[in-house]
Amino acid sequence: MVTATTEPVRLPPRSRLPKLVQAVKFGAANHGMFAAVGRRYGSNVISVNLPRNDHAVVISDPVLAKELFKTSTDLLERPTWGAGTLGEIFGPGSTFSLAGDELLAQRKIVLPMFHGKRMRSYEHIIEDEVMREIETWPEGREFESLEAMTSIALNSILRAVFGAEGPALNKLRDVVLPMVPLGGWNLVLPPWTRRDLGPWSPWGRYTRYRRRFDAIVNSLIADAQADPALEERSDVLSLLLQARYEDGEPISDQHIADEMLTLLASGHETTAASLAWAVERLTRHPQLLSRLVEEVDAGGSDLRQATIDEVLRIRPVLDGAMRRTKTRIRLRDWVIPEGTNLIISIRLTQSAQESFPDAESFNPDRFVGAPKPIAWIPFGGGLNRCVGAAFAHMEMDVALRTLLRELRFEPTDAPAERGRWRGVATVPAKGARAVAHRRTDKASDADPASVAYQGSA
Repeated sequence: MVTATTEPVRLPPRSRLPKLVQAVKFGAANHGMFAAVGRRYGSNVISVNLPRNDHAVVISDPVLAKELFKTSTDLLERPTWGAGTLGEIFGPGSTFSLAGDELLAQRKIVLPMFHGKRMRSYEHIIEDEVMREIETWPEGREFESLEAMTSIALNSILRAVFGAEGPALNKLRDVVLPMVPLGGWNLVLPPWTRRDLGPWSPWGRYTRYRRRFDAIVNSLIADAQADPALEERSDVLSLLLQARYEDGEPISDQHIADEMLTLLASGHETTAASLAWAVERLTRHPQLLSRLVEEVDAGGSDLRQATIDEVLRIRPVLDGAMRRTKTRIRLRDWVIPEGTNLIISIRLTQSAQESFPDAESFNPDRFVGAPKPIAWIPFGGGLNRCVGAAFAHMEMDVALRTLLRELRFEPTDAPAERGRWRGVATVPAKGARAVAHRRTDKASDADPASVAYQGSA
């Protein structure tokens, strides 16, 4: 249990390399650098000294990670505003900018929009976008599936979240595609660069895209408010316009724009990366690929659900989550001072042999008919758990089901692709290259929408 304390500070074992050397090693190996320090000291709780993370504490113990996710916001907070935070990129109305009662109030409004019947109503959109996209794929020639998955995920979320179609969808897509990764890169640049020094400066370019994004959203808000059928619409923008806080107040238009950008940026890039990793993994495991095709033809889903869970485990697109101590706390044997960043390593936690035997192997069967261990945390946890987790899982399921029903992917013996950070998510470095053919042996030409999503995140 994490508790407040007045005991003397006692930090976990730490790398004694100079800060600059640690920064270089982190840049080269990312969370692999944390793993190396942990192995050296035989601990899954360590201290590191990185730029903007002086004496940060890295946790890869699943039980402790879960405790931290559930710890009271009186003791820990997710950094919400200021240099290097997502709140600075998305704006003050984003859930990444809120804490305490404000965050809880916003989650109560947003979370139901991605569950139950409302979420299932978005399935046909994803089906449509997959079918539209695969029409453009080269028959029997290698291509980068990552960009195709990005198109599917982006168009799906633009339609489901914004209710955008036609010219409005095209305008949003043209702004979002360069804007989202640019926002991610601004996060890792030194704080002094976040000044508008003109259209050629990183922050200047981002703020210009943001102004264009806000203008499009304002236009969509005006159109929705003028729509006499507003109450019948199911897109998230329309639902947010009708939503009210417990005191009866509506959400301001600017805060709606901030939250829409949050849902869009945190949703499409991560889901696209996960779908690309699924293709990269499956084409290197032909027996599993054959089993999944057989399951799709038979109308099943258990193995596909387990495959999604295993992809999210072994190739997490987000490496970690961060919390900051608001007071001095006791963390098992250690005492952590106020203002310390705690980095919960999703990557290392999900590769622990204790939780996942033979953790380096890609084995979806570990999840078939079995509950997921507490070490499975691709969406974080607690009050800050991703509000779109169920939607992302559903989107991956529907997309994979459609791809496996319509296409035959060629297996490959090419080496596994390494990860590459793309401003928001870690993606396959070579774009998850694949070769696909149209299936001529489909078991049924029944309406794909009649096969309902049955999974859960």
